[in-house]
Amino acid sequence: MKNYTITVNGNVYDVTVEEAGAGSAPAAPRAAAPRAAAAPAKPAAPAKPAAGAGSIQVKAGAAGKVFKIEASVGQSVKKGDTVVIIEAMKMEIPVVAPEDGTVASIDAAVGDAIESGAVLATLN
Repeated sequence: MKNYTITVNGNVYDVTVEEAGAGSAPAAPRAAAPRAAAAPAKPAAPAKPAAGAGSIQVKAGAAGKVFKIEASVGQSVKKGDTVVIIEAMKMEIPVVAPEDGTVASIDAAVGDAIESGAVLATLN
């Protein structure tokens, strides 16, 4: 476990992060313990299909935050169609389908922080 102190909009939070080892189940998310004021609770994300369900990966071109999900599982997309929009440096950046296909999984949720190269969705 690692402890971090994070300041968001002037509020200071102590956060403990657990690292999941290979082969172990992901740890359940824990709420941050605010030091200054209570943060509003984030609504639970809807259940998503198994990550990596398709053979074609749709990857983020830049690090940022998932702003909007444009496609849904089962939807047909053409090469160049927007699947996800990420926000980076106050800009909305579309992440497009690399080829024609059908969306097999959406592997990110709105608000998720993502790294460059992260798989956001898969296609068949």
